[in-house]
Amino acid sequence: MALASIFEKIVGSDANIAFMAYDGSKAGPDGADLALEVKSPIAVAHLAHAPGELGLARAYISGHLDVHGDMYTLLDRMWNITTNDLTTSEKIAAVKSLGVKPLLMRVPPPPQEMRQSALAKLGSRHAKQRDAEAIHHHYDVSNRFYEWVLGPSMAYTCACFPSEDSSLEEAQFAKFDLVARKLGLQPGMRLLDVGCGWGGMVMHAAKHYGVKGLGVTLSRQQAEWAQKAIADAGLQDLAEVRFMDYRDVKESGFDAVSSIGLTEHIGKANVPGYFEFLYSKLKTGGRLLNHCITRPTGKEKTFNKGGFINRYVFPDGELESVGWLIRQMEDLGFEIRHQENLREHYAKTLRHWCDNLDDNWESAVEEVGMGTARVWALYMAGCIVGFERNKVQLHQVLGVKLDENGRSGMPLRPSRDWP
Repeated sequence: MALASIFEKIVGSDANIAFMAYDGSKAGPDGADLALEVKSPIAVAHLAHAPGELGLARAYISGHLDVHGDMYTLLDRMWNITTNDLTTSEKIAAVKSLGVKPLLMRVPPPPQEMRQSALAKLGSRHAKQRDAEAIHHHYDVSNRFYEWVLGPSMAYTCACFPSEDSSLEEAQFAKFDLVARKLGLQPGMRLLDVGCGWGGMVMHAAKHYGVKGLGVTLSRQQAEWAQKAIADAGLQDLAEVRFMDYRDVKESGFDAVSSIGLTEHIGKANVPGYFEFLYSKLKTGGRLLNHCITRPTGKEKTFNKGGFINRYVFPDGELESVGWLIRQMEDLGFEIRHQENLREHYAKTLRHWCDNLDDNWESAVEEVGMGTARVWALYMAGCIVGFERNKVQLHQVLGVKLDENGRSGMPLRPSRDWP
């Protein structure tokens, strides 16, 4: 069987995608707006060793497979393979079609892939040193690269769009303000922001609410960038970002805690201890706003060891359902006061990031290399598909620490309506 036909079989013949291979073979419909080009035998070897999502990703990232056309549209048509991967029987059939020779080729994964053996040397999943390396792998790429992708807000979490035509910056401001209002921030309060990224939340709380905020991150590059941004904004008397593990925060008695995009890195086994720790940092009547990516139900597996996301983007990342997360919060003493799903907002956020990367593609490649730029193009476009097709969701959950008599201190209704 010709190579192009084999790739068409792996991807699916009804995807309206053309295929071209280095052996001169072609498959798929004539005049298709999308095409995959198999450029070398190494692409075949990657598919033979890892049929499906991971093999295709390795071939693309290493430059042995090229995409002609829009990446999002391609992945939307290939969504079944890019989100669910192939079944065992489909993998066996694909390997048989590719033949024995590619299996005998020794082809290492691209250098952008996090080696599982390297992580194992740092301890069990979510040990402090291993977590630090996982965060370093993803977030310490290049602050300049992130500036191009994320825009001026440097917010690497789901935005909240007030309207369909809102800009990314307007939506990121709205997200931080939504969190602030849900937490009931007032001048003089103290906020702890765990997994604070480049300090967007603590700076927003300080500038617009007069709150004294402490942010912590395991990324040294994020902390250095944030501290400079805080100083440049003249907010150093109210805002601080530290390079440290949230588990090492000694202060307590905070009026509010925000966790925006950190729970995904905690690990299911550690989530109860995580919420218990945050509960201990709050004063009575204090609120926690947990903002994280979730699974749509409790039936999906929380961790995909061999998936593209785990190998290239978020090593050791685990996603749980919002129902399970709420139960953990409740069992540790939080009263749940509000939750909402922002998954459509995350799809829109990712579209803006993809556009930013496209607009700065040549500079991004020069800064981080073609392989890393391709990881991001593939990852972000794939995530748009995931959120649009309800394979993943984004939830904000608000909990409050009651006093000994069960009083929450919450108003009967928010002083300003939450969007």
